[in-house]
Amino acid sequence: MAGGSTPMMQQYFALKEQAGDCLLFYRMGDFFELFFEDAKKAAGVLDIALTSRGENDGEPVPMCGVPVHSADSYLARLIRAGCRVAIAEQVETPAEAKERARSEGRASKALVRRDIVRFVTAGTLTEDTLLESRRANVLAALAPLRDEVGIAAIDISTGEMALECVAPEGIAAALSRIGPAEVVVPESWPEDMGTLPEGSIERPRTAFASDEGEAKLKAIHGVATLDAFGDFGRAHLAAAGGLIAYLEHVGRGDLPLILPPRIREAGGHLAMDEATRSSLEVTLSASGTRKGSLIDCIDRCLTGAGARMLAEDLSAPLADAGAIRERLEAVGWLYDDALLREDLRRALRALPDVGRALGRIVAGRGSPRDLGQLRDGLGEARMLHETLQRIEGLPALCQRLLPLLAGHGALVELLTRSLVPAPPTERGSGGYIAEGYDAALDELRTIAKNGRRAVAALEAKYRDETGIATLKIKHNGVLGYFIEVPARHADKLMEADSGFTHRQTMKDAVRFNALALHEEASRIAEAGGRSLAAEEAHFEELVGHAIAAREAIAATAQALARIDVTAGQAERAAEGGWVLPEIREDTTLAVIGGRHPVVEQALAAGGERFVANDCTLAQQDRLWLIGGPNMGGKSTFLRQNALIVLLAQAGGFVPAQSARIGIVDRLFSRVGASDNLARGRSTFMVEMVETAAILSQASDRSFVILDEVGRGTSTYDGLALAWAVAESVHETVRCRCLFATHYHELSRLAETCDALSLHHARAREWKGELVLLHELAEGPADRSYGLAVARLAGLPGPVIKRAKTILDKLEKGRAETGGLGAGLGDLPLFAAAAEAEEEQCDTLREALREALRDLDVDALSPREALEKLYELKREAGQGAD
Repeated sequence: MAGGSTPMMQQYFALKEQAGDCLLFYRMGDFFELFFEDAKKAAGVLDIALTSRGENDGEPVPMCGVPVHSADSYLARLIRAGCRVAIAEQVETPAEAKERARSEGRASKALVRRDIVRFVTAGTLTEDTLLESRRANVLAALAPLRDEVGIAAIDISTGEMALECVAPEGIAAALSRIGPAEVVVPESWPEDMGTLPEGSIERPRTAFASDEGEAKLKAIHGVATLDAFGDFGRAHLAAAGGLIAYLEHVGRGDLPLILPPRIREAGGHLAMDEATRSSLEVTLSASGTRKGSLIDCIDRCLTGAGARMLAEDLSAPLADAGAIRERLEAVGWLYDDALLREDLRRALRALPDVGRALGRIVAGRGSPRDLGQLRDGLGEARMLHETLQRIEGLPALCQRLLPLLAGHGALVELLTRSLVPAPPTERGSGGYIAEGYDAALDELRTIAKNGRRAVAALEAKYRDETGIATLKIKHNGVLGYFIEVPARHADKLMEADSGFTHRQTMKDAVRFNALALHEEASRIAEAGGRSLAAEEAHFEELVGHAIAAREAIAATAQALARIDVTAGQAERAAEGGWVLPEIREDTTLAVIGGRHPVVEQALAAGGERFVANDCTLAQQDRLWLIGGPNMGGKSTFLRQNALIVLLAQAGGFVPAQSARIGIVDRLFSRVGASDNLARGRSTFMVEMVETAAILSQASDRSFVILDEVGRGTSTYDGLALAWAVAESVHETVRCRCLFATHYHELSRLAETCDALSLHHARAREWKGELVLLHELAEGPADRSYGLAVARLAGLPGPVIKRAKTILDKLEKGRAETGGLGAGLGDLPLFAAAAEAEEEQCDTLREALREALRDLDVDALSPREALEKLYELKREAGQGAD
């Protein structure tokens, strides 16, 4: 790369212009190389050496590179760091480049042609090495259209596609549920449509035309109308158009697997906003990882596909009683039959990821191993079908899944005959088509095998003829077969009548050719080349059969995942002693002996027991006002009941002795303190925004948990806001609600709110120590035990003592006047300093008392007594200072 005018530089810059803001992986032999700013960025992310190659305009060109054979691991790190990568491959061989140059009349050395074959982005990954097996990898596209926004979402690793429409204010909640790895939007996003997620990819607005989206979907699925797939609106189709256009762009015209889209209907699922998902730690814990989340606690799936489906169930629980009961019936069936459950789980344990293997095959990135996974997965599905169809009394869900497990007999038989038992991940070296499948291919392999035997015989013959015991026949990719002898024996083979032709001289060895070896090598090479071509043709034929059955295969993969989820839910229920919830159409919420699944699991790991509690909300008792000390279990109680509702409506058993749950349409959680300083929101502002969303969006069929509303502002303001919010929930929203608070004054709401009842987390003080019982009891809390909790936390003794003095005066003033905060006038600014001085004097007096107690007065002489008196006086003076 000597200057800006070289053909290589011209080629690089042309490709870089196509790559745009993506890092350009430029193929150079066995390496992908990056140059200029791309090299600097990649070297920093990958922690690899930044060097230089040649000059451009008199300046060294920064360069770094990664080996082609291990590029996937580097790509994964770049993608995780938020980068996008364009892959520029050699699209012709050096020999083809020379032939092209000759045909164009150019005698100069030809530059191998390169082109961008693919863009690698976070939302368009299919390779196992770049994906998490237990997590979906979703690409989403947003299309604003008048007063609504269309959302198209697809996991291209499996081809599952969903379309929906939301109001602009519902975008954040929808994306929180979907959890996309990448979001595509039209350029110039309208300001009145809300704030876009950080890192959204802008594409030309013309790509989001609804008529184009409709045409693309029809063409992909080979239909004249989309009516069979659902009733699509213009916003649905616009989003689908933008999504497909982006997939065409990153795939350079090649599309991945795209299954018929399904419409996600509003109201079909339990709605949760972003704050609620975060608060309840459904799929990610507070630390941003899977560990410690709800799904980490309950996931007993044995396949990656099952784990991904479980995550979708928890992210979008059902709101249809019939559909929930259908799932629960199947879980209960396997819960009751432990032997059948174990048999199914034993079969599932060996299942490959059929959906993702199919996705790679359709995307043109498949391997013989992927075909082998289809063979094994579909074969296991047929065996499961045979097992289940013999069982009487199958639950309705299993009856619906049963036909999807069969029907692939011809394809399984073909793949079984054609493939070796363990096909390789690479097809370039062949060896994956089974012996006996193609007689002509077997003959070519025999020729190559016999040729290698002939080469071995030639080696023995040449050793005998020359008397050189160290003579060897070797092979490499550049020279092919050659004869090699140590340098000290080379002269014997150099003789004109020796029959050997010199090829290459090395430091310690010399290489030769011979006519017989050349002829044998030619036969081997010809047979090997024809053998590889035959295997490649068979591979393409098998891929064609798989693609032709892609929708049926995808349906089987989803059925296997649902069975895995069902068996996993039953296994988790059996482990924890969970119960089948009763799903009702009313607004009951009656949980007896409820437990928090994540906290209970954490306590059990440390040998501790979780204290269960009841929660019985009904129309006449729908708002619980809960007091009690910090660390007393209020927040845990609130969250556990929200999680029990979520688990039940996702179709699983729940951690309780019994549970009757009326369908919840929306779940809201305002628990915990957080801020969003990047958007200019303090902790209190976030609290108020979340509370406002609850009051404006909750219905009488919602379930709301509120913790410490109003704590982020002054006492008067906070109490006033908490009071007003509680009244609004009771009088206007009229939903089921658990409201935890430290404001004792709110207990007076029970006098005017007939559906409000008072409860508290129990605690006791024993010998000056606070004992938290983690039990809920009826009635208001007698006090908050705040000072006792502060003492447990290790607050210094003087601070606790000072706080006790202030508390006594506040409570005395309140008792005398009935007003909040009366007595504050008796707490001047310098009172703390005065009390600190008084404490210091107390300490000094005690020290003097101890010194006097220790004196043996009768043993002191008059002079010693006088000196001791002076000493005590000096100490008293220093203490006063």
